[in-house]
Amino acid sequence: MSVNFKPLADRVLIEPAPAEVKTASGIYIPDTAKEKPLKGTVIAAGEGKNDEPMTVKVGDSVLYGQYSGTEIKLDGKTFLIMRESDIYGIF
Repeated sequence: MSVNFKPLADRVLIEPAPAEVKTASGIYIPDTAKEKPLKGTVIAAGEGKNDEPMTVKVGDSVLYGQYSGTEIKLDGKTFLIMRESDIYGIF
C-alpha cells in the first residue's frame, strides 16, 4: 500500500491489523467487546535521529502497546503514528 505521507525523525506510520471477529473456539465477538489490535504493519518510517538510526522498515510486522500512538485518517483509512520507541518488537 502506498500512502503519500513521510513521518519525521523517529516516527512510524502503522496500519493496524484487523480486530479479531471470532475466538479460537468459534464464538463470534460483538463490536462492543472487540479489543484494539496490538499489531500492525509499518507503512512509512522516518529517517531516525542523528544518533539513532531507525530499526524498523516499511513492510515490517510490529507489536506495540495498547495505548501507543495517535490515530489519524489518510485517504479514508485509519492509521497509527507513533515513535519507534513505542514499538515492542518485530515479528
